[in-house]
Amino acid sequence: MLRNNEGFFLLELLLSLSAMFMLCIYFIPLLMDLRAQSSALELEKTARQIMYEEMQAKLNDSKGFGDKNFIQNNILYQIQWSDSEEGGLKEVCVSVTKNTSHSQIEICGKLE
Repeated sequence: MLRNNEGFFLLELLLSLSAMFMLCIYFIPLLMDLRAQSSALELEKTARQIMYEEMQAKLNDSKGFGDKNFIQNNILYQIQWSDSEEGGLKEVCVSVTKNTSHSQIEICGKLE
């Protein structure tokens, strides 16, 4: 005897769970990739900010051009000064090394 129930049948439950499982299989790798891209962009933005701050400090204060290393949030930032090929301009490069999950990022700019 079939009665009119307002609940779900087992088949409906299995179909809805399998649909949710398929969506999770599709979206979880996308979310992981977006998180990795966001982290890389954040590191690049911080490196650019450090480079511009270092260039501004050298424009305001003309002391020696020395290389520096410092660690912020377990990330190693290396600031390196060099002479560029164009007219004796100074060039600053900021290298970012975090760990093996990220590739090394290097941002360079010329002091004019």
